[in-house]
Amino acid sequence: MERERLGSRLGFILLSAGCAIGIGNVWKFPYMAGQYGGGAFVLCYLFFLIILGIPVMTIEFSLGRASQKSPVKLYQTLEKPGQKWHLHGYAAMAGNYLLMMFYTTVAGWMLHYFFYMADGTFAGTDVETVGKIFENMLADPYGMIGFMAIVVLLGFWICSIGLQNGLEKVTKFMMLALLAIMVILAVNSITLKGGTEGLLFYLLPDFGRMAELGIGNVLRGAMTQAFFTLSLGIGSMAIFGSYIGKERTLLGESVNVAVLDTFVAIVSGLIIFPACFAYGVNPDSGPSLIFVTLPNIFNHMPAGRLWGSLFFVFMFFAAFSTVLAVFENIISCCMDLFGWARKKACYINMLAVILLSLPCAAGYNLLSGFQPRGAGSTVLDLEDFIVSNLLLPLGSLTYVIFATNRYGWGFNKLTAEANQGKGLKVAGWMRPYMTYVLPVIVLIVFLMGL
Repeated sequence: MERERLGSRLGFILLSAGCAIGIGNVWKFPYMAGQYGGGAFVLCYLFFLIILGIPVMTIEFSLGRASQKSPVKLYQTLEKPGQKWHLHGYAAMAGNYLLMMFYTTVAGWMLHYFFYMADGTFAGTDVETVGKIFENMLADPYGMIGFMAIVVLLGFWICSIGLQNGLEKVTKFMMLALLAIMVILAVNSITLKGGTEGLLFYLLPDFGRMAELGIGNVLRGAMTQAFFTLSLGIGSMAIFGSYIGKERTLLGESVNVAVLDTFVAIVSGLIIFPACFAYGVNPDSGPSLIFVTLPNIFNHMPAGRLWGSLFFVFMFFAAFSTVLAVFENIISCCMDLFGWARKKACYINMLAVILLSLPCAAGYNLLSGFQPRGAGSTVLDLEDFIVSNLLLPLGSLTYVIFATNRYGWGFNKLTAEANQGKGLKVAGWMRPYMTYVLPVIVLIVFLMGL
């Protein structure tokens, strides 16, 4: 059976960026920048993105394009006879399911909040009431499971239409709409009275503040954020590598995806920080920033309901673009592994993912007594820990060692694949860095997360 192809280079870049752009950019990046002193954190983040994120992404794209297979089967094509690298393929496939077991619930929150915002639920409320609304949303099992199920059904239905007509078309529309909404929201925030202070806090590096917080802490935060923002390690990028031609080099394409991903993260800060400073809200208020702090800010803004609704549409698109990309990965793995047709893979996984996502959706209500990572923790915290702290860094480490080592695929084959086409090329001088230094950095990220 001939492998499906993406219709355009723009489709490939937006799909890959859509997979990378998720809640982490829009939610975690601004609050980490808030906690770690603004501009200095942003600078460190960009540095680690260049030395860590882009090389690992280039490797993952290369493995996908060279093998023309999904993550579960790519090693079988590239490894030497008798080797056992392919065992990681099954871990990568499991990682995609695990990621979706909690990500579908969080995407459901964004959709839920869009309806809250649009129908005026937050109108005239104070901080305490908004916090209560969020708690009540989590405590309602029907709402939590219902919105999760909508996300899963919609996602697999889009993927079942086909790679080009379903996934590529919808993601292109969503990503272009997401970028447009972000720019409109950022312009609105920047022009708020008192917003300039927020801009200065966010964009001017304050090394004194960095020293106060501990340089090691800021570097660690920036390194982990730069690594996790690109969704590397479970084959999410390898799959799109397998759907593209050889016209462009893969280092160049990785840079394009990283630039788009970073653009979204940085513009999220341009939306959030001026608004926080304009309305006297603490910008380092952690994860509650999105669900408690921002609805409050929109309450005070002229036309706040419109801006708030737009913001949560954008949040939903950011989450849903990742859901679609990972669903495609799951479908492709099942098609390769079991020989299923696309529609059959979609329908079976539609049911499987709803069932697998139930513990997370019920983790705040029916299963709230189960606190796997200590008092106050939920099923989501456990699933997120397994994916983010174990599977992503260890998976990336495996890809890097396999691709650069003579006992795996080998650096020469990696560069031959990555450098086909026009664009930025992996140079010979990068060999010692990618073979010896990069695995150590990835290992450090893994150890820091334990």
